[in-house]
Amino acid sequence: MLLRNIQPRDGLCNGTCLKVIQFGTRVIEARILTGSHVNDRVFIPRITLEPSDSETPFKMSHRQFPVRLAFLMTINKSQGQSVKFVGIDLQNPVFSHGQLYVAISRCISMRRITVLLPSEDEEKTSNVVYPEVLL
Repeated sequence: MLLRNIQPRDGLCNGTCLKVIQFGTRVIEARILTGSHVNDRVFIPRITLEPSDSETPFKMSHRQFPVRLAFLMTINKSQGQSVKFVGIDLQNPVFSHGQLYVAISRCISMRRITVLLPSEDEEKTSNVVYPEVLL
């Protein structure tokens, strides 16, 4: 998964899922797995990261690839993506109905959605509402 917006016009945005084809010392060759640029061949360069707060008396920087191995993603990270399979863990209730909607609506087919509920006896999930916030 890509961790930075590199070239949004070409589909290289934060959260884009990629399949790595080849690792190099300065670049990663990959294919985009989701979005409007699916199957495009892309090259991910190493980028320089510097801390935003400069309280230290010296300058620090680090060069790394802006990618992370990901077998899953959060509901927020999945917004705007379409995926083939979705598994939703509802052992801990979602914050709102909107989050559950986003999680379910990411999948391209209802038959490919699997939901993990708190126990075998329950077929529903709680709606977490904090009334003190609504005042």
